Amino acid sequence: MKAEKFSLWTSVLWLVTSTAVFAASPPSAASDEAAIRQVLTTTEAAWNRGDIAGFMSTYKDAPDTTFIGAKVRKGFQPILESYRKNYATKEQMGKLTYSDIEVRMLPCADGHAQYAAATGRFHLDRTAHGAAAKDDGVFSLVWEKTRDGWKVILDHSS
Repeated sequence: MKAEKFSLWTSVLWLVTSTAVFAASPPSAASDEAAIRQVLTTTEAAWNRGDIAGFMSTYKDAPDTTFIGAKVRKGFQPILESYRKNYATKEQMGKLTYSDIEVRMLPCADGHAQYAAATGRFHLDRTAHGAAAKDDGVFSLVWEKTRDGWKVILDHSS
């Protein structure tokens, strides 16, 4: 009987300890990378629907969120307004595709990944000023893990 109690308590203790350790473990870099890739898929789909607000929902709504292109824009709202001005119609927005995406987690001192960098290529087929246009370029994005998920805090596209 004593051996059975000891075995039962040992099993319970092992289960509680392993559950606590598993619950306290940070998400793996692979799951964070997959989450960022999913957000990129979401942005691509929103753009292709002509949904600028949906596209911008993946950016952190903060005054220090930055977009670097032909000029530097700081703040979520000015970036959103620029997109709305420069891509006022679905034809101007066209069809966006990303390729050659690489995601690198940037762990903090405690080992948790709160930031990440993603690089890649974009291709945009669209109508600009009544004529077919193709825009190709590269981008680098800095991401922050927020309570609302991974959000872009710095976008450098050229």
